[in-house]
Amino acid sequence: MMSDTQDLVRDLVARESVTPDDAGCQLLLAERLGAIGFTVEHLRFGEVDNLWARRGTDAPLLAFAGHTDVVPPGPPDAWQSDPFAPEVRDGYLYGRGAVDMKSSIAAMVTACERFVAAHPAHRGSMAFLITSDEEGPSIDGTVRVVEHLEARNEKIDWCLVGEPSSRERTGDIIKNGRRGSFNGKLRIQGKQGHVAYPGLADNPIHRAAPALAELAAVEWDSGNEHFPPTSFQISNIRAGDGTENVIPGTLDVMFNLRFSTESSVESIRTRTHAILDRYGLDYTLDWKLSGQPFLTPAGELVDAATVAIRKVTGIHTGLSTSGGTSDGRFIAPTGAQVVELGPVNATIHQVNECIRVSEIDDLSVIYEEILKQLLS
Repeated sequence: MMSDTQDLVRDLVARESVTPDDAGCQLLLAERLGAIGFTVEHLRFGEVDNLWARRGTDAPLLAFAGHTDVVPPGPPDAWQSDPFAPEVRDGYLYGRGAVDMKSSIAAMVTACERFVAAHPAHRGSMAFLITSDEEGPSIDGTVRVVEHLEARNEKIDWCLVGEPSSRERTGDIIKNGRRGSFNGKLRIQGKQGHVAYPGLADNPIHRAAPALAELAAVEWDSGNEHFPPTSFQISNIRAGDGTENVIPGTLDVMFNLRFSTESSVESIRTRTHAILDRYGLDYTLDWKLSGQPFLTPAGELVDAATVAIRKVTGIHTGLSTSGGTSDGRFIAPTGAQVVELGPVNATIHQVNECIRVSEIDDLSVIYEEILKQLLS
């Protein structure tokens, strides 16, 4: 027999909410939350649907954050079953979004339902911040909701993001921070010409190669006890039009730095330009900051999560700042304590995405236990 949490996961997975389409997920969540006393606001920015729902008006405020949008499933015939027809096989629930992150959202809702039933006069407040723009540009989603809340001085004290954080079993890893993400689009200017007459041309690939090699070899920092060293990675190189006898006139390079708190946007920018300038390159470089690093050290939220995990599963959880970015990067700068706690991430964004059915219920009980520790 399916539990209430499992039923809700299946209902959410069945909705084809490919980013930024919410496909009615937030209306379903709003109905459930409204029934237990949450005041619901639907906040639409651009083409993105967002949900802010709050129960209570007093501090402290514990917010559950997540996203209803999913990445495209890819070729349907590559799946063993319809990605939007959730199916249980061999103890696993399959479907796009089952892990990232509709199981977490369902577990949050049912945890709150049980907690409110047992503690109708709980202290403080609970809230949900749900977007349909996490897998997309992340322009009109959580960042806009946070701006909206800040404008009316509504402060989140603790934020639990339901991103799939675990490695082998739900709860074995909590993400208590994330590295910053800094992107560069570099164009090296040369002069197009015939490969047989290189003296009449200027090959931007040849000019750029030593500089790119140095950038890739730089030790930006050594990291610290919370963060690994900053990493530089080239993600795309493009030059020419595919013609074998033409020296290209320009070279375009895209790169990313995942940086620790030991480096800053300004230090990265300064060092990068110094290297490019030293090689005498004719270039333009456009930067885009996707997020600053953030860290939530041991404290009320981290302690509540680790105790809850140990009580429910017996696991002594580990803390990590590895992986990509999350919407936590928009919430942490407001002063909130932020952690990410969700299911095993082994199949996210993959064909046949799946979650162990038993861990769906474990996650809901963990969330409920965190509520008890912080708000009862």
